[in-house]
Amino acid sequence: MTLLSVNAGRARAADYTDAASGLTAIDKRPVDGPVRIEAPGPPGVGRSGVAGDTVCDLRFHGGDDRAAYAFAREDMDLWERELGRELANGSFGENLTTRGLDVNGALIGERWRIGGDVVLEVTGGRIPCRTFAGFVEEKGWVKRFTQSAAGPGALLRVIVPGEVRAGDPITVVHRPDHDVTVALLHRAATVERTLLPGTLAAAEWMESGLLALARQYAEKYGRTDGRADGGA
Repeated sequence: MTLLSVNAGRARAADYTDAASGLTAIDKRPVDGPVRIEAPGPPGVGRSGVAGDTVCDLRFHGGDDRAAYAFAREDMDLWERELGRELANGSFGENLTTRGLDVNGALIGERWRIGGDVVLEVTGGRIPCRTFAGFVEEKGWVKRFTQSAAGPGALLRVIVPGEVRAGDPITVVHRPDHDVTVALLHRAATVERTLLPGTLAAAEWMESGLLALARQYAEKYGRTDGRADGGA
């Protein structure tokens, strides 16, 4: 399991972004040399955890729960074939492009060591937005990405800060005792919300936005086992 590239983006104006500033940094490019990763601060205040990377919409990106975003090269290759065009590392706005790691099968709360020191923790999966759709320029992109078997990629929290670089090995160093994966949480949050209460088994590690969604659903429908309640 290997880190293929570390990717960062600079803010630029775009007419398709949801950010009030009209800026987006979704266009991320591989960075040469070592890159510092550290906890950036609380959601809504902290920005990217990746040095040199910019976050333009603090409502949905950045902060300790979403300090970095990882996407598997294998899933990018699936999209290359489907879209019929080349997709470089960073093309989906990911900070970390991996090889050989089951990103979407990772458990919420699973920890990865990258290189010798850095430890990151999985907190959720990416929910596609209008900015992502506008950047990719594909018809019906939000629905296509949400329903794709390729998976959403993983949001990450920094447990141990440090420097990473392309070529660093990745090791899974901890897996919590539940069965809520990135893929399952993504499905629950998007197309099968009756699953949301069951994802609260991973509440301790979930990023704040997805955790709030799961708790709201569970409170409204009174289920904690993921079963439908007749009003969903």
